[in-house]
Amino acid sequence: MTTLPETLPEAFRSTGNIVLTTHINPDGDALGSLIGLADILAAMGKQVFRYLEEPVSHLYAFLPDTDLLRTDMDELRNFVRRAGEDVLCVSLDCGDRQRLGRHGDEFLRIRPFIVIDHHKGNDGFGDLTWIDPYRSSTGEMIFDLAMALEQNLSARAATALYAAMVTDTGSFRYESTNAHTFDVARQLVNFGARPHEVAQNLFDNYTVNRLRLLQKVLASLEVHCRGRVAMISVTGDMLAATGCTMEDTENFINLPRSVMTVEVAVFLKEIGEGRVSVSLRAKDTCDVAEVAARFGGGGHRNAAGFRAAEVTVAEVRSRLLEELNRRLGC
Repeated sequence: MTTLPETLPEAFRSTGNIVLTTHINPDGDALGSLIGLADILAAMGKQVFRYLEEPVSHLYAFLPDTDLLRTDMDELRNFVRRAGEDVLCVSLDCGDRQRLGRHGDEFLRIRPFIVIDHHKGNDGFGDLTWIDPYRSSTGEMIFDLAMALEQNLSARAATALYAAMVTDTGSFRYESTNAHTFDVARQLVNFGARPHEVAQNLFDNYTVNRLRLLQKVLASLEVHCRGRVAMISVTGDMLAATGCTMEDTENFINLPRSVMTVEVAVFLKEIGEGRVSVSLRAKDTCDVAEVAARFGGGGHRNAAGFRAAEVTVAEVRSRLLEELNRRLGC
């Protein structure tokens, strides 16, 4: 694991106003890390602006302090203006500057700009970076930052960071899970995180409509490469027919991944006219971060993704299957 830079805790100690942001379409690790760090910094007496490009998904509304998250850039600009030179900005769990969203360039002008992330392909686009691809999650890194800052955690922060770790480790099933991961989880429980409540909110949260959407998505299942690749897809028509949104497809990809013979699972999502989003999951035999990079995306060895424009789902499926067949020797 990469050692936490000595200058990072000092940057937080010496700055009074802090902007926190994360990647577009934030998942549990992104949200949990942001919420957890915000609580830690607020307890230190810092003024914290918590920014998201879009409102929190209903799937993560159970996380603490979601009411403190802001989507108004004018509010943020006023915060930065009032702070003067006593301000810094932190990007959490964001693998590259493009994933900061449509206001990314504006965030990057807030100096110093700090990057805390565990994505393998992160090129370190900040003034001060802590990137550790061997960590289970950014949430795990935020816990270690809190310890370096000599801060105990509130139950709120512990809950947020525990949720971050559970989501990004697949409930502690992925390769990135190690002894340190479990030790951090243990300490988060001691600080007040309640594992059964987090698990219930994350996984027992289906509506009838969401189950009907899952039924349609599973009906799209294709198996290739002698059972080693499984693909599912969702279209706008499926969402409209079930009254769901793309947010309701969260974790669907774990079902084809769970097939005994499957080494790579693919989820193709029609997100607009000629636009396709792709999620990839693997079981160690194929580095899907490298696969995603071939299509302009990135991620982790066992969890990655990319987006494509001016294409159809069928075109992306064909190109991706060709790449996976080549890598798996099918």
